[in-house]
Amino acid sequence: MSNALELLGNEEFIPEYLINKYNLLPHTEAIKNIHFPENSELLQKAIQRLSFEELFLLRLGFCGLKNRNRGYTSKTVKPVSDEQILNIFPFPLTGAQKNVISQCQKDMSTNIPMNRLVQGDVGSGKTAVAAALCYSTVKSGYSAVVLAPTEILATQHYKTFCAFFEKEGFNISLLTGSLATKPKREIKEKLKNGQVDILIATHAVLTEDVVLNNTALIITDEQHRFGVAQRSVLGQKAVHPHTLVMSATPIPRTMGLIIYGDLDISIIDEIPKGRKPVKSYSIDSSKRDRALGYVKKHLDQGYQGYIVCPLIEEDENNNSSLKAATNYINDLKKGPLANYSIGLLHGKMRPKEKEAVMKAFASGELQLLVSTTVIEVGVDVPNAVIMMIENAERFGLSQLHQLRGRVGRGSADSCCIFVTDSNSKTTAERLKIITSTNDGFKIAEADLKLRGPGNFLGKEQHGLPRLKIADLLSDGEILNMASSAANDLLSKDKFLSDPRHLPLKIAVNTLFKKEKNIEFN
Repeated sequence: MSNALELLGNEEFIPEYLINKYNLLPHTEAIKNIHFPENSELLQKAIQRLSFEELFLLRLGFCGLKNRNRGYTSKTVKPVSDEQILNIFPFPLTGAQKNVISQCQKDMSTNIPMNRLVQGDVGSGKTAVAAALCYSTVKSGYSAVVLAPTEILATQHYKTFCAFFEKEGFNISLLTGSLATKPKREIKEKLKNGQVDILIATHAVLTEDVVLNNTALIITDEQHRFGVAQRSVLGQKAVHPHTLVMSATPIPRTMGLIIYGDLDISIIDEIPKGRKPVKSYSIDSSKRDRALGYVKKHLDQGYQGYIVCPLIEEDENNNSSLKAATNYINDLKKGPLANYSIGLLHGKMRPKEKEAVMKAFASGELQLLVSTTVIEVGVDVPNAVIMMIENAERFGLSQLHQLRGRVGRGSADSCCIFVTDSNSKTTAERLKIITSTNDGFKIAEADLKLRGPGNFLGKEQHGLPRLKIADLLSDGEILNMASSAANDLLSKDKFLSDPRHLPLKIAVNTLFKKEKNIEFN
């Protein structure tokens, strides 16, 4: 290392005026003191400088995407009144929903495109917010696109929106990958000709032959399932559209500053009236029969439930302790739940098969659904009040919270039972957290501590480089300083075209080399 440091040139990419303003060590001096510190004070200064530069470059990268894509739009959307919005829904909106709708309508009424994230815990009512904004968009003479990560969720949104806008006579279309060639071609032609008011779609909308001529609003549901690259591709299909991304996976606020640097943030921090917190319990497999008896008791009372397994079939993995949905349902039908109607749902089923099972469960024809994590996102059956999650140690905290969010969607008492025989300390910590709170933000903070930022977000999806020294949880002060520095710099030179910023531009582009849509040209 000593020899390597001898070869280190006088490298510096942060402009001198920022180094002076924030009292930072020069880069070369920081590198030398991180390896061979002259004293404890210089070691701390080296850590501060290297943490600052990592967070500074991250913030610049994501803010650069925001600035580059914004431009101006001719598609300004006229706000509609609260009364008109309330007439769409068969239920009252919460104060938080009204606030977020108001913030978004204000953004959309200007010629600078909205670029906003709406974060809300499971069951907080993000779909109603999306529908209200689609309504005002169509009323202003434009079309809207809602992008969902799965066909199940896209189909559910399609049915929900059709019900909301039944009296309005809007042309609402559903575009998914499994759609037959002819209807898919017809929808694409209608889109091209501006004949679709609201399009609900999966990744199928990202293909090159989809043209969005009259689209003023693009909504991406479950933001964490899509990377910035995909979001950018969709945005480029329309001319500077208003963009709303929604997430039911709460991101800790410290992390939001970095990851959502390209977005303004709104939070729905209120749950609709009548919703009760889900009671949660952790057990080992010795109590499984008792737990199944508890499930049976709820089914006998006319309610429905879920059992979630980590695998589809046993031969996927040699580990015989892992529960597989196909075997599990057979065991239930032969044993404790022989006289009950049980359905199976997993990712390898054909879309039509999935749709048929979900339809039967939603209508009450099926009492119990044995499923993999395909139900994690968006499935909404208010009569489902009990869930068992097998091999709970196989899931992350945020995923367990998402799965649990499939129950407790009505006014009845609901519960979730986590089953595990794991002796792992991490599993014990996870289950202690998940059984003690229903607060998604608290769970997200804990998940971030346990898993780290790369694993927490899905590094490959988000283009988030691995942090070598900065800590998003403990370096809050440095993070705020780095964010402030990045915002100030980009307010004066948003494309980093000033010659003084050339080394900085190279450093940002190098850091985000895998993410082509985060690049300063």
